[in-house]
Amino acid sequence: MRHVNIAVFVPHSGCPNQCSFCNQRAISGRTKQPAPQDVIDACETALKGGCEQAEVQLAFFGGSFTAIEKGYMVSLLEAAQEYINNGFLNGGIRISTRPDFIDDEILYLLKKYGVRAIELGAQSMDDSVLALNKRGHTAEDVRKAARLIKKHGFELGLQMMTGLWGSDDTDSVNTAKEFIALKPDTVRIYPTVVLKNTLLGEKYESGEYAPPDLQQSVQLAATLLQMFEENSISVIRVGLHAQSDVERDYLAGAYHPALRELCEGEIYYRKMLSALEGKPKGSYEITVSPCEISKATGQKKKNILRLAEQGYCCKVRGSNDIKPHELTIRIVTKCF
Repeated sequence: MRHVNIAVFVPHSGCPNQCSFCNQRAISGRTKQPAPQDVIDACETALKGGCEQAEVQLAFFGGSFTAIEKGYMVSLLEAAQEYINNGFLNGGIRISTRPDFIDDEILYLLKKYGVRAIELGAQSMDDSVLALNKRGHTAEDVRKAARLIKKHGFELGLQMMTGLWGSDDTDSVNTAKEFIALKPDTVRIYPTVVLKNTLLGEKYESGEYAPPDLQQSVQLAATLLQMFEENSISVIRVGLHAQSDVERDYLAGAYHPALRELCEGEIYYRKMLSALEGKPKGSYEITVSPCEISKATGQKKKNILRLAEQGYCCKVRGSNDIKPHELTIRIVTKCF
């Protein structure tokens, strides 16, 4: 069943901190707080668009949903109840929030109004990185909130950032390991994008901070993506959504409209190179699932060119006998 998200953005609402990286206007493209009528309008628009045979979920993103004023939060949830009761929102409601604004009371309330999935903006599991970037919570807050969310029967999502001020690859890999230990249902990976009107923007322009570039971020995100996939954790997003507000306020960092595709291409390159290791230089046919041919060849055939530099002349073909993420290799006598 295909999944349809009806997104309602609550920009910066409820956040008690101004995190080093945060410019919600650019990230969400919104500055106005939504009203209950906006929730109804979004559902009606989706209803008219036709979502037959789909799992439809209302998603409140952008701010810290459980930290906003309680009456306002409930009014937004109540606006969706008709669509939950009539079966249109058959996937319930998804929210994102801070780990230090989760407790038993708020979880009972969310369950009452049909919330099914809760994503925590953890960003890092290193307390020094969290403090440096003005997060205002600790790694232990993430652990406690994650356990409570799972105890109450919600789908748990965790969000992490790479390349933050004071962070390095080791911190990010350790964060991924901690996430895996918490057994989330979903994860989002966001390589840091430095935006104007943020603390990181000031640090970048003063020369005090430099984020990893696109290639460095792809290398790391590919490693993290593979770690989560090997532990059967669904990565539902890699990188910020492409939009004009981000492009206008962009200063530095790993912003690319097809960042996940670049990461998946890197994973395939590593798999292909590993499979060829120890084999004689020459021509090879690599077979993958038909839906993964573009990932295996890489953007602009980057992977094929890199393999050629290693002495392997390769051609990628598709076969329905091969499962996604898998491949086979056979040597051929003539170079393509």
